[in-house]
Amino acid sequence: MHKVYKLDGEICGNCAAKIQDKINGLDGVNKASVNFMTLKFTLDAQDDKFDSILDESVKIFNKIEPDCEVLV
Repeated sequence: MHKVYKLDGEICGNCAAKIQDKINGLDGVNKASVNFMTLKFTLDAQDDKFDSILDESVKIFNKIEPDCEVLV
């Protein structure tokens, strides 16, 4: 499954890279990207694990950059 989410708030390039690396390391993720310029988060993951991966991704965002919210 492939979905794109808007981000609300500010995020720097360094934090975006850290978040992207952590999410790409999750089991079941095909590819994740965080674009701090357009404030978009793209997640491509296995269909059967997508919801749990999305939940874990939101937790990663909150831990690394609490001022940036994923609009689900």
